[in-house]
Amino acid sequence: MAGSLGQPFADLDFHVGWNNYSSAEEDSDRNIYPASPSSQSSRVSGASTYTKYDRHRTGWIRCIFFWILLPAKFLMGIPVYLYRFLFNTVSKAPALSGSHQHSGLHSIKRVFTLRDQIVHRTTDRRRGVIEDLHLAIEIFIEAIFDVVHKAAHFILSPSEAFRILFRWVSYYIGRTKENHGNVVEVSVTTDTLGENDPAPTEQNMTFYQSLNTDARTCQDVITELGYPYEAIRVVTADGYVLLLERIPRRDARKAVYLQHGVFDSSMGWVSNGVVGSPAFAAFDQGYDVFLGNFRGLVSREHADKNISSRRYWQYSINEHGTKDIPAMIEKIHEVKTSELKLSQPSLQEESDDQPYKLCAICHSLGGAAILMYVITQRKEEKPHRLSRLILLSPAGFHQDSTFVFTVVEYFFLMFGPFLAPFVPAFYIPTRFFRMLLNKLARDFNNYPAVGGLVQTLMSYVVGGDSSNWIGVLGLPHYNMNDMPGVSFHLALHLAQMKHTGKFRMYDYGSASANMEVYGSPEPLDLSEYYRLIDIPVDLVAGQKDKVIRPSMVRKHYKVMKNSGVDVSYNEFEYAHLDFTFSHREELLTYVMSRLLLVEPTPKQPSSQKALRLKKKGL
Repeated sequence: MAGSLGQPFADLDFHVGWNNYSSAEEDSDRNIYPASPSSQSSRVSGASTYTKYDRHRTGWIRCIFFWILLPAKFLMGIPVYLYRFLFNTVSKAPALSGSHQHSGLHSIKRVFTLRDQIVHRTTDRRRGVIEDLHLAIEIFIEAIFDVVHKAAHFILSPSEAFRILFRWVSYYIGRTKENHGNVVEVSVTTDTLGENDPAPTEQNMTFYQSLNTDARTCQDVITELGYPYEAIRVVTADGYVLLLERIPRRDARKAVYLQHGVFDSSMGWVSNGVVGSPAFAAFDQGYDVFLGNFRGLVSREHADKNISSRRYWQYSINEHGTKDIPAMIEKIHEVKTSELKLSQPSLQEESDDQPYKLCAICHSLGGAAILMYVITQRKEEKPHRLSRLILLSPAGFHQDSTFVFTVVEYFFLMFGPFLAPFVPAFYIPTRFFRMLLNKLARDFNNYPAVGGLVQTLMSYVVGGDSSNWIGVLGLPHYNMNDMPGVSFHLALHLAQMKHTGKFRMYDYGSASANMEVYGSPEPLDLSEYYRLIDIPVDLVAGQKDKVIRPSMVRKHYKVMKNSGVDVSYNEFEYAHLDFTFSHREELLTYVMSRLLLVEPTPKQPSSQKALRLKKKGL
């Protein structure tokens, strides 16, 4: 049966190719030989002599040809109708198994040609809006010509065509069942890396109509590059579910915690691949790598499954520094301590000590949150478990900024109390518009003129910062399934800090509310407690950074230096997003050099007596 199907469709392919070649030749002839003035004038004179008698005669000729071609039109309609009927039947038929499936797939190979092409194109990793329109037009034209060519072939060989159609009908009448959804399931052989038995196994794969956006996660990026991966769910004290991701090196006595900034996620630390990403560089240097994710995703993960949007987004930087980071660092401590004690039994005798060193690398908002975390932990006389801070363009001080940010500042301060109940956060709420943004970002990269215009507009919106904003929009964590957002109260908190010129905690709007939270009518000024920071701090600023200017990072440095903190300062000729989303070898080398200043914890003594002797200096 496969052979009988193959020959007519092979002839059809010949006709398709011949027609395409002919049309191309005709187009080229028209382009090479344009109409002459004499031919144009003859057409005009012919039109002027077109009489009523000629129109009447032409109408009779048209009528005669209509009745002559009526049977051909009828014959062409039959195969078209049957083709549509069979195509719908095939699309509703469930997957077959065994020999029936094998023979069925061969027999309908040509029927699925158009659908296979659509599935293949719609499962590409990335496409833009313009590419979607181009693809839709191509598929529409191909579908029309495919139907016309098949109809012409059926007319030229009706006996063979009816014989094939009869076989199709008889084959599928007994095997068609009720369709349970718009899903086509096929059984394919797959092989999973890392399995004990590498023999291919058969499993069902489901193909949905893909909207074709790059929805890779941080896990996908890490595992595709051959690194190990572990996902840890962390629940904060107020019920928010956070994703703490890990590139595990379980026996390492040194660990690093990386925390992203605003409108970002853990993807920023791995987006530059093996060579230019801080996460992979730290792992290659022997570190156990932990990637933190703040609350504030569109998915709204919370212990309360029915939490409302307004309640979920009611948080500021306070919650990042006093809820999110403490929960993640305590989880890191729990995991590392248990793993090291399991791999090194001598550590079982000393349960109070920390058998590892933990450093933190934070960007932008993450830098402000980690400083808040260290200070509040020290005020409450709790361990912060950190050995060093490396802060890349940290937030906190913002009074030296552009005119655009000043306008935003006064807008939030004036209209904040009225807008807060109606605008809980800034994010894209629907999957369609998130998909559209992802596809537009693809178009910006494919069409440099459009991308350059959008890049210029974006840089002006954020105060003239020259970061690669178009490239960041195209990263996978800005996809249709999920996307980072910013709560209204967090934006208001930044406006408050900019207006007061102080790095302080959230102002709840009244002395009584602040008194209830802080024990004072004014929010806590964190810079006044920099003296509590008891670990080395490395500050890095970007000379082209217009979001957090170098002067503001230097202000952190001056206050810390005056407070007796072991602090260093350095500047690079980068913009705000270059610290994470761009491959900057000089910056990465510097960050790794500061990270390696912390020596791993030496092995603990094998007995309590040896430990006591060590503490006495004997």
